[in-house]
Amino acid sequence: MEEEVYDVIIIGGGPTGLFASFYAGLRDLKVKIIDSLPQLGGQLMELYPDKYIYDIGGIPKILAKDLVANLEEQARYSNPTICLEETAMEVEKRGDFFVLTTDKTVHYSKTILLTSGVGAFQPRKLNVPGAAAYEGKSLHYKVKNIQDFKDSNVFVLGGGDSALDWSLMLEDVASKVTICHRKEQFTAHEMTVQQLQNSKVHIKTPYGIKELVGDGETIREVVIVGKDKEEERIPVDHVIVNYGNIASLGPLKQWGLEMQKNSIVVNEKMETNIEGIYAAGDVCTHGGKVKLIAVGFGEVPNAISHIKAFIDPKSRVQPMHSTSIFETVK
Repeated sequence: MEEEVYDVIIIGGGPTGLFASFYAGLRDLKVKIIDSLPQLGGQLMELYPDKYIYDIGGIPKILAKDLVANLEEQARYSNPTICLEETAMEVEKRGDFFVLTTDKTVHYSKTILLTSGVGAFQPRKLNVPGAAAYEGKSLHYKVKNIQDFKDSNVFVLGGGDSALDWSLMLEDVASKVTICHRKEQFTAHEMTVQQLQNSKVHIKTPYGIKELVGDGETIREVVIVGKDKEEERIPVDHVIVNYGNIASLGPLKQWGLEMQKNSIVVNEKMETNIEGIYAAGDVCTHGGKVKLIAVGFGEVPNAISHIKAFIDPKSRVQPMHSTSIFETVK
Protein backbone atom coordinates (compact mmCIF):
# COMPACT_ATOMS: atom_id res chain seq x y z
CA MET A 1 0.00 0.00 0.00
CA GLU A 2 1.15 3.56 -0.69
CA GLU A 3 0.02 5.05 2.63
CA GLU A 4 2.79 5.41 5.23
CA VAL A 5 2.53 2.84 8.01
CA TYR A 6 4.04 3.88 11.36
CA ASP A 7 5.36 1.54 14.02
CA VAL A 8 3.29 3.24 16.73
CA ILE A 9 0.67 5.96 16.78
CA ILE A 10 0.58 7.70 20.16
CA ILE A 11 -2.87 9.11 20.87
CA GLY A 12 -2.37 11.90 23.38
CA GLY A 13 0.36 14.55 23.39
CA GLY A 14 0.52 15.18 27.13
CA PRO A 15 3.52 14.36 29.36
CA THR A 16 3.15 10.58 29.04
CA GLY A 17 2.71 10.72 25.27
CA LEU A 18 5.71 13.00 24.82
CA PHE A 19 7.94 10.79 26.94
CA ALA A 20 6.66 7.78 24.98
CA SER A 21 7.77 9.49 21.77
CA PHE A 22 11.28 9.86 23.18
CA TYR A 23 11.44 6.29 24.40
CA ALA A 24 10.13 4.98 21.09
CA GLY A 25 13.05 6.78 19.48
CA LEU A 26 15.42 4.89 21.76
CA ARG A 27 13.86 1.65 20.50
CA ASP A 28 14.14 2.81 16.87
CA LEU A 29 10.38 3.01 16.28
CA LYS A 30 8.69 5.26 13.74
CA VAL A 31 6.26 7.52 15.63
CA LYS A 32 3.19 9.63 15.00
CA ILE A 33 1.50 11.68 17.77
CA ILE A 34 -2.17 12.65 17.49
CA ASP A 35 -3.81 15.09 19.91
CA SER A 36 -7.15 16.91 19.90
CA LEU A 37 -5.75 20.09 21.48
CA PRO A 38 -4.10 22.91 19.51
CA GLN A 39 -0.79 22.43 21.33
CA LEU A 40 1.19 19.62 22.94
CA GLY A 41 1.29 19.27 26.71
CA GLY A 42 -2.25 18.15 27.55
CA GLN A 43 -3.82 19.57 30.70
CA LEU A 44 -0.50 21.07 31.78
CA MET A 45 -0.63 23.59 28.92
CA GLU A 46 -4.38 23.86 28.57
CA LEU A 47 -5.23 24.52 32.21
CA TYR A 48 -2.18 25.59 34.22
CA PRO A 49 1.04 26.32 32.30
CA ASP A 50 2.19 28.67 35.08
CA LYS A 51 1.61 26.19 37.94
CA TYR A 52 4.50 24.40 39.59
CA ILE A 53 4.78 20.61 39.32
CA TYR A 54 6.45 19.01 42.35
CA ASP A 55 6.20 15.24 41.94
CA ILE A 56 8.72 14.54 39.17
CA GLY A 57 11.76 12.55 40.33
CA GLY A 58 14.97 14.57 40.38
CA ILE A 59 13.20 17.91 39.83
CA PRO A 60 12.29 19.68 43.09
CA LYS A 61 9.80 21.89 41.27
CA ILE A 62 9.21 23.04 37.70
CA LEU A 63 6.64 25.19 35.95
CA ALA A 64 4.24 23.07 33.90
CA LYS A 65 5.10 24.97 30.71
CA ASP A 66 8.83 24.39 31.29
CA LEU A 67 8.28 20.69 31.89
CA VAL A 68 6.34 20.49 28.63
CA ALA A 69 9.08 22.38 26.77
CA ASN A 70 11.66 19.89 28.07
CA LEU A 71 9.44 16.95 27.13
CA GLU A 72 8.88 18.35 23.63
CA GLU A 73 12.63 18.69 23.12
CA GLN A 74 13.12 15.14 24.38
CA ALA A 75 10.26 13.79 22.23
CA ARG A 76 11.99 14.98 19.07
CA TYR A 77 14.51 12.17 19.51
CA SER A 78 12.14 9.95 17.52
CA ASN A 79 11.48 12.69 14.91
CA PRO A 80 7.72 12.15 15.33
CA THR A 81 5.04 13.25 12.92
CA ILE A 82 2.70 15.45 14.96
CA CYS A 83 -1.00 15.95 14.22
CA LEU A 84 -2.77 18.51 16.42
CA GLU A 85 -6.46 19.47 16.68
CA GLU A 86 -7.35 15.99 15.51
CA THR A 87 -9.59 13.55 17.39
CA ALA A 88 -9.31 9.77 17.07
CA MET A 89 -12.72 8.37 16.14
CA GLU A 90 -12.58 4.75 14.89
CA VAL A 91 -10.05 1.96 14.59
CA GLU A 92 -10.01 -1.14 12.39
CA LYS A 93 -7.47 -3.95 12.15
CA ARG A 94 -6.45 -4.86 8.60
CA GLY A 95 -3.95 -7.68 8.45
CA ASP A 96 -0.88 -6.65 10.41
CA PHE A 97 -1.71 -2.94 10.81
CA PHE A 98 -4.43 -0.66 12.19
CA VAL A 99 -6.47 1.84 10.21
CA LEU A 100 -7.17 4.79 12.50
CA THR A 101 -9.83 7.25 11.39
CA THR A 102 -9.88 10.73 12.96
CA ASP A 103 -12.24 13.63 12.43
CA LYS A 104 -9.87 14.85 9.71
CA THR A 105 -8.20 11.94 7.93
CA VAL A 106 -6.99 8.32 8.11
CA HIS A 107 -3.74 7.04 9.64
CA TYR A 108 -1.97 3.66 9.51
CA SER A 109 0.14 2.00 12.18
CA LYS A 110 1.34 -1.41 13.33
CA THR A 111 0.44 -0.57 16.95
CA ILE A 112 -1.38 2.11 18.94
CA LEU A 113 -0.40 3.53 22.33
CA LEU A 114 -3.15 5.38 24.19
CA THR A 115 -1.78 8.15 26.42
CA SER A 116 -4.79 10.48 26.33
CA GLY A 117 -5.01 11.06 30.08
CA VAL A 118 -8.55 11.47 31.33
CA GLY A 119 -9.69 12.19 27.76
CA ALA A 120 -11.61 15.27 26.72
CA PHE A 121 -12.29 17.42 29.76
CA GLN A 122 -14.49 20.33 30.78
CA PRO A 123 -14.15 22.14 34.11
CA ARG A 124 -16.88 21.65 36.70
CA LYS A 125 -18.70 24.97 36.66
CA LEU A 126 -19.62 27.17 39.58
CA ASN A 127 -23.33 26.63 40.26
CA VAL A 128 -24.22 30.18 41.29
CA PRO A 129 -26.82 32.39 39.55
CA GLY A 130 -25.26 34.70 36.96
CA ALA A 131 -21.82 33.06 37.11
CA ALA A 132 -21.65 32.44 33.35
CA ALA A 133 -21.63 36.18 32.63
CA TYR A 134 -18.27 36.56 34.40
CA GLU A 135 -16.49 33.61 32.75
CA GLY A 136 -13.26 34.64 31.04
CA LYS A 137 -13.43 38.08 32.69
CA SER A 138 -13.15 37.88 36.45
CA LEU A 139 -14.27 34.25 36.88
CA HIS A 140 -11.62 31.72 35.86
CA TYR A 141 -11.49 27.94 35.44
CA LYS A 142 -7.88 27.92 34.27
CA VAL A 143 -4.87 30.18 34.69
CA LYS A 144 -2.85 30.83 31.57
CA ASN A 145 -0.70 33.64 32.97
CA ILE A 146 -0.24 34.11 36.68
CA GLN A 147 0.79 37.74 36.17
CA ASP A 148 -2.80 38.55 35.16
CA PHE A 149 -3.53 38.51 38.91
CA LYS A 150 -0.72 40.82 39.98
CA ASP A 151 -1.74 43.11 42.87
CA SER A 152 -5.30 41.78 42.75
CA ASN A 153 -7.63 40.47 45.44
CA VAL A 154 -8.04 36.81 44.45
CA PHE A 155 -10.62 34.36 45.79
CA VAL A 156 -9.89 30.66 45.17
CA LEU A 157 -12.57 27.97 45.40
CA GLY A 158 -11.69 24.31 46.01
CA GLY A 159 -9.93 22.00 48.43
CA GLY A 160 -7.67 19.84 46.27
CA ASP A 161 -4.07 20.17 45.12
CA SER A 162 -4.80 22.61 42.28
CA ALA A 163 -6.70 25.01 44.55
CA LEU A 164 -3.98 24.98 47.20
CA ASP A 165 -1.14 25.18 44.68
CA TRP A 166 -2.68 28.23 43.02
CA SER A 167 -3.32 29.89 46.39
CA LEU A 168 0.32 29.42 47.40
CA MET A 169 1.71 30.52 44.03
CA LEU A 170 -0.47 33.64 44.05
CA GLU A 171 0.59 34.55 47.58
CA ASP A 172 3.51 36.69 46.36
CA VAL A 173 1.79 37.90 43.18
CA ALA A 174 -1.66 39.03 44.33
CA SER A 175 -2.29 41.66 47.00
CA LYS A 176 -4.52 39.22 48.89
CA VAL A 177 -5.46 35.56 48.43
CA THR A 178 -8.42 33.83 50.07
CA ILE A 179 -9.17 30.13 49.68
CA CYS A 180 -12.68 28.82 50.36
CA HIS A 181 -13.62 25.16 50.78
CA ARG A 182 -17.01 23.73 51.68
CA LYS A 183 -15.48 21.08 53.96
CA GLU A 184 -13.44 21.43 57.13
CA GLN A 185 -10.52 19.39 55.75
CA PHE A 186 -8.63 19.89 52.49
CA THR A 187 -8.03 16.92 50.18
CA ALA A 188 -4.63 18.08 48.88
CA HIS A 189 -1.33 16.41 49.79
CA GLU A 190 -0.55 16.72 53.48
CA MET A 191 2.62 18.78 52.95
CA THR A 192 0.73 21.23 50.73
CA VAL A 193 -1.94 21.65 53.41
CA GLN A 194 0.79 22.37 55.95
CA GLN A 195 2.35 24.96 53.65
CA LEU A 196 -1.03 26.63 53.23
CA GLN A 197 -1.59 26.78 56.97
CA ASN A 198 1.83 28.40 57.41
CA SER A 199 1.23 30.94 54.62
CA LYS A 200 -0.48 34.33 54.65
CA VAL A 201 -3.37 33.00 52.53
CA HIS A 202 -6.73 33.60 54.20
CA ILE A 203 -8.57 30.31 54.80
CA LYS A 204 -12.36 30.03 54.86
CA THR A 205 -13.58 26.55 55.86
CA PRO A 206 -16.16 25.14 55.92
CA TYR A 207 -17.88 27.71 53.72
CA GLY A 208 -19.95 27.47 50.55
CA ILE A 209 -20.36 30.23 48.02
CA LYS A 210 -23.83 31.73 47.73
CA GLU A 211 -23.57 34.74 45.45
CA LEU A 212 -21.34 36.75 43.12
CA VAL A 213 -21.86 40.49 43.42
CA GLY A 214 -20.83 42.62 40.44
CA ASP A 215 -21.87 44.48 37.34
CA GLY A 216 -21.93 41.52 34.91
CA GLU A 217 -18.37 42.25 33.81
CA THR A 218 -16.37 42.38 37.03
CA ILE A 219 -17.04 40.57 40.29
CA ARG A 220 -16.77 42.97 43.22
CA GLU A 221 -17.74 40.74 46.13
CA VAL A 222 -18.52 37.12 46.96
CA VAL A 223 -21.09 36.10 49.53
CA ILE A 224 -20.16 32.93 51.41
CA VAL A 225 -22.17 30.90 53.91
CA GLY A 226 -20.79 28.97 56.90
CA LYS A 227 -22.07 25.77 58.48
CA ASP A 228 -24.21 27.75 60.92
CA LYS A 229 -25.80 29.67 58.01
CA GLU A 230 -23.88 32.82 58.84
CA GLU A 231 -23.06 34.93 55.78
CA GLU A 232 -19.92 36.91 55.01
CA ARG A 233 -19.20 39.32 52.15
CA ILE A 234 -15.64 39.41 50.86
CA PRO A 235 -14.32 42.02 48.37
CA VAL A 236 -12.62 40.42 45.34
CA ASP A 237 -11.18 41.23 41.92
CA HIS A 238 -10.94 37.68 40.58
CA VAL A 239 -12.45 34.28 41.43
CA ILE A 240 -10.60 31.08 40.46
CA VAL A 241 -12.65 27.87 40.54
CA ASN A 242 -10.88 24.53 41.07
CA TYR A 243 -13.69 21.99 41.28
CA GLY A 244 -11.97 19.46 39.00
CA ASN A 245 -12.96 18.38 35.51
CA ILE A 246 -15.67 16.32 33.90
CA ALA A 247 -13.78 13.92 31.67
CA SER A 248 -14.74 11.47 28.95
CA LEU A 249 -12.78 9.16 26.68
CA GLY A 250 -15.33 9.93 23.95
CA PRO A 251 -15.09 7.73 20.83
CA LEU A 252 -12.46 5.48 22.45
CA LYS A 253 -15.26 3.98 24.53
CA GLN A 254 -16.69 2.49 21.33
CA TRP A 255 -13.52 0.60 20.41
CA GLY A 256 -14.37 -2.50 22.43
CA LEU A 257 -11.69 -1.87 25.03
CA GLU A 258 -12.16 -3.38 28.47
CA MET A 259 -13.04 -0.53 30.82
CA GLN A 260 -13.11 -0.01 34.56
CA LYS A 261 -15.14 3.12 35.24
CA ASN A 262 -13.52 5.71 32.93
CA SER A 263 -10.17 3.93 32.62
CA ILE A 264 -8.84 1.34 30.17
CA VAL A 265 -7.75 -1.93 31.77
CA VAL A 266 -4.20 -3.08 30.96
CA ASN A 267 -1.99 -5.97 32.02
CA GLU A 268 1.63 -5.96 33.24
CA LYS A 269 2.82 -5.37 29.65
CA MET A 270 0.52 -2.32 29.32
CA GLU A 271 -1.52 -4.30 26.78
CA THR A 272 -5.24 -3.71 26.45
CA ASN A 273 -7.63 -6.54 25.59
CA ILE A 274 -7.15 -5.68 21.88
CA GLU A 275 -3.90 -7.13 20.54
CA GLY A 276 -1.60 -4.37 19.31
CA ILE A 277 -3.25 -1.60 21.34
CA TYR A 278 -1.45 -0.48 24.50
CA ALA A 279 -2.08 2.24 27.08
CA ALA A 280 -0.04 4.20 29.62
CA GLY A 281 -0.61 7.07 32.04
CA ASP A 282 -3.88 8.30 33.51
CA VAL A 283 -5.95 6.78 30.68
CA CYS A 284 -5.39 3.26 32.01
CA THR A 285 -5.64 1.27 35.20
CA HIS A 286 -4.28 -1.90 36.75
CA GLY A 287 -4.28 -3.25 40.28
CA GLY A 288 -3.58 -0.60 42.91
CA LYS A 289 -2.41 2.08 40.48
CA VAL A 290 -1.83 5.68 41.61
CA LYS A 291 -2.44 8.21 38.83
CA LEU A 292 0.44 10.67 38.71
CA ILE A 293 2.65 12.03 35.92
CA ALA A 294 5.57 10.16 37.49
CA VAL A 295 3.66 6.89 37.23
CA GLY A 296 2.91 7.52 33.56
CA PHE A 297 6.60 8.13 32.93
CA GLY A 298 7.38 4.80 34.60
CA GLU A 299 4.84 2.92 32.49
CA VAL A 300 6.21 4.24 29.18
CA PRO A 301 9.40 2.10 28.95
CA ASN A 302 7.33 -0.98 29.73
CA ALA A 303 4.73 -0.18 27.06
CA ILE A 304 7.22 0.83 24.36
CA SER A 305 9.51 -2.15 25.00
CA HIS A 306 6.61 -4.57 24.62
CA ILE A 307 5.46 -2.71 21.50
CA LYS A 308 8.97 -3.19 20.08
CA ALA A 309 8.81 -6.93 20.84
CA PHE A 310 5.33 -7.16 19.33
CA ILE A 311 6.53 -5.61 16.06
CA ASP A 312 9.85 -7.47 16.04
CA PRO A 313 9.69 -10.69 18.11
CA LYS A 314 13.48 -11.10 17.74
CA SER A 315 14.14 -7.86 19.64
CA ARG A 316 14.79 -7.76 23.37
CA VAL A 317 12.04 -6.57 25.70
CA GLN A 318 14.72 -5.48 28.16
CA PRO A 319 16.58 -2.65 26.39
CA MET A 320 20.02 -1.25 27.03
CA HIS A 321 20.17 1.69 29.41
CA SER A 322 19.83 5.04 27.66
CA THR A 323 23.40 5.98 28.62
CA SER A 324 24.66 2.92 26.74
CA ILE A 325 22.50 3.77 23.72
CA PHE A 326 23.77 7.36 23.54
CA GLU A 327 27.36 6.22 23.93
CA THR A 328 26.83 3.81 21.03
CA VAL A 329 25.38 6.63 18.91
CA LYS A 330 28.45 8.77 19.61
